[in-house]
Amino acid sequence: MNKVSHMLRVGAAVASLALASNSLVASSHQDAPLVVLDPAANTTDVYAFVVDQGVNQVKSLVVALGVYPFEEPGIGPNKFNFDDNVLYEIHVALGPDRAAGRATLSYQFQFTSRTKNPNTTLYNYTGVITNVDDAAQNFVQTYTVTKVDHRARTRRVLGTGVVPPNNQGTATRFYNRDDDGEQPARDGALTLADLDRYTRQVITPLSSGYVSFAGQRDDGFYADIRAIFDLLKLHDPGKDNQGGFNIHLMALEIPVSQIGGDHQIVGVYATTSRQRVRVLRDDDNKDKDRDEDRDKDKERDKGPWVQVARQGNPLFNEGLVAIVDKDLYGRTSPETDGVLFRKYAENPELGALINAFLLGGGAPQIATGRTDIAAIYIPDVIKVDLSTTGTHLTATGGDDPAHGFSRLSIFGGDVLHSTVQDPFGNGGFIPAGWPNGRRFGDDVVDIAVDAILSDLRVVPPVINTFPPGDGVTHNDMNYNRVFPYESTPQNGRIHGHHGAAAN
Repeated sequence: MNKVSHMLRVGAAVASLALASNSLVASSHQDAPLVVLDPAANTTDVYAFVVDQGVNQVKSLVVALGVYPFEEPGIGPNKFNFDDNVLYEIHVALGPDRAAGRATLSYQFQFTSRTKNPNTTLYNYTGVITNVDDAAQNFVQTYTVTKVDHRARTRRVLGTGVVPPNNQGTATRFYNRDDDGEQPARDGALTLADLDRYTRQVITPLSSGYVSFAGQRDDGFYADIRAIFDLLKLHDPGKDNQGGFNIHLMALEIPVSQIGGDHQIVGVYATTSRQRVRVLRDDDNKDKDRDEDRDKDKERDKGPWVQVARQGNPLFNEGLVAIVDKDLYGRTSPETDGVLFRKYAENPELGALINAFLLGGGAPQIATGRTDIAAIYIPDVIKVDLSTTGTHLTATGGDDPAHGFSRLSIFGGDVLHSTVQDPFGNGGFIPAGWPNGRRFGDDVVDIAVDAILSDLRVVPPVINTFPPGDGVTHNDMNYNRVFPYESTPQNGRIHGHHGAAAN
């Protein structure tokens, strides 16, 4: 083996190790050391909640996964896209699989990219895009959604969809107010008819009543993460560190009839994976054999999928898991959480920090023996009670009393009635938002702090809150009250960051 071949093999081994070491990014999008180097596989947030009437007018579980944090709106000549070489998966755990942290069903999103005219520098937009995938949209991604049933060991393609263009501005004017590329992105929609043209066109009915969406959206997570991790030096008001940035989102509407009905609690989490890299060609081969060897390499350089990131509930890996185990979290399954990560939930360092920096050391009990916090995070799947009516959704960027929505979920009096559980001994009233599912608009940072300050181990629970939390009480964009729920992507021509005025 010559020196070049040896270097290629060593490089492939290093790449494989790097991929295998990547891990979850929770809601700040920057909480694990390695995955920030792989933004297309870098998960931002997972959402899961119940709606009474989805796009197909049936009771459904809505699940969504965001990737590609801190997308600067409006760049060129290239742009942010889903990665054809990443396997994006949203997992649903049913029955005993939920408590075990084991996926019963997996919904896979896989993407394919094409450029219509490569003989131009106008890589993405050759004119104003009037309709998705028209002649002016030079770069187009399509995707396939596949349902994997791990019990029956079956795979079924549910259908395919098209990714709309990113919101560049002039070229994508129908994303924006008054269909004007010089205006900010449209505010949240109350009905499907109110959605922008591009989003309406790519909401895709799949087989068996499923509905999908994949495309750019505003980053709907809001928090002053910078201040929280600056020794809890909070501001009032705080600054939304994700304000003005976009992400890429995959969303799926799952009829509850397709997952065993609504008399159950399910678990939801998501992963991203890349295929292991293998270098098979030996550079010592004769020149005449190299083309043939290269073709064989192309066929065989598709090794097994290697998980590079994982996420369930917000803030677990970011706020509770120690640095030494953050990358381990991303490589593992929720099935191992009870052994590997329970200690971080039962003895949360965040509780000790809150006690030291915010409470003057007067509440050491909030940092130890927290079986109630472990019940939320272990295994780290978002638990969703399907027996309730559809959850309350917001038409604003935060609290929406007109629709019964509180950003603080149960801590703001926003509850639903369950017919399958009564965890608080109050007749079955449970949170309408996280930690019962997670909705767009849930203020997960303030909810988590309130949960740590409270004692949920006793019945009835002792509730303590810490207003105003991190000082950020709403997203910088209004959410949609209809699928895909996440806000319209920010306009590349006019937007501001961290709450600053658009420009």
